[in-house]
Amino acid sequence: MKLNGEDRISKYLSAGNMSMVFGELSEDFIRVMGGQGILSGVPVPLSDGDNGQIAVRSIFIDMAKVIGGDAAFVYADQYLAYIKAAAGDQAEPILVSEGAKAADEGRFEDACKLLRTALLIDPQSQAAMYLYGRACKACYETASEASSEGEAVNASLAGDTIEEYIGSFKAESMDTFEVLTMMHPDFAMGYYFLGYAYLNMGLYLKAKLTWDEFIKLSSSADENTSGLDENQLEDLRHEISGMLLDLEEPVQIELGCNQISGGDFVGGRDTLSKFKEGRYENWWPLWYYLGVAEASLGNVDEAIQDLRKVLTLSPSNTDVMDELAQLYEAVGDETNAHKYRNKIAIINRNQQLEQEQEQ
Repeated sequence: MKLNGEDRISKYLSAGNMSMVFGELSEDFIRVMGGQGILSGVPVPLSDGDNGQIAVRSIFIDMAKVIGGDAAFVYADQYLAYIKAAAGDQAEPILVSEGAKAADEGRFEDACKLLRTALLIDPQSQAAMYLYGRACKACYETASEASSEGEAVNASLAGDTIEEYIGSFKAESMDTFEVLTMMHPDFAMGYYFLGYAYLNMGLYLKAKLTWDEFIKLSSSADENTSGLDENQLEDLRHEISGMLLDLEEPVQIELGCNQISGGDFVGGRDTLSKFKEGRYENWWPLWYYLGVAEASLGNVDEAIQDLRKVLTLSPSNTDVMDELAQLYEAVGDETNAHKYRNKIAIINRNQQLEQEQEQ
């Protein structure tokens, strides 16, 4: 499945295909499983069923996993044609059910594969899209938890780092929930999970607006439209109401940063200045944006003070050192300008040496 034109996770999911055994079926067996005219001469994934017999259903499910992991698989068209022919209108519901089962059993990558194939069959399926977003979320959360605890990560990294794996599934999950809310704007649970996706990316204003929509929709939702009973929905509304309270200050800070990025330096500075003391005083981007605002307003001394504060919190930030060097040069202080240029050169040289040693 490609969301926003990019398939981020196929390289991870397709790695599981390498362990599958493929073989061609006899024409008699192809007739038994209803694949005549589709599967002749086509190798299919083979799994043993009961008593070591080849199981038709397992072939069906494994085909879905193969193309869900790699839509460019050489026999993807034949596999998809067989799945549609064998199950008819029930193809998408069957794969959604199997995907949900895989997720319940903790096989989150398998769940992603099955649900991606369900979306190939019905790209607008609310159930498939919702469960797919949740399966992607479970993949990166499971990998992140295992990594943070020093455990072996059961993930198909395809040569990437665990951070790249987590980032890819995190972006895929967020994009999926975004598409879900656009295609099914009345489905409250899409907004519930999208809000958390935005929060994890530090997009506080988007999280607030998304959760505001969840509160509104969930107030009139029922079990048929949400899959949850009234008590469960009320618990979620209570949870999100608390999250919205916690977001009030981060939303103001993001607004101030956006004002400065958009050229409203006075407005942004005034918004952010309220947070110089308190729980955000050691958040270095706060001081960076204040420094940018002051510099843009011609207040060089104040800008230098703010940017030097950044370096007490982020000592190796060469971008800020470059900003300081330019400010010192602008006021004719070549001594301090040279000091920061020299620091930048030392940090860059040390980073280059570290990279060479790693190679």
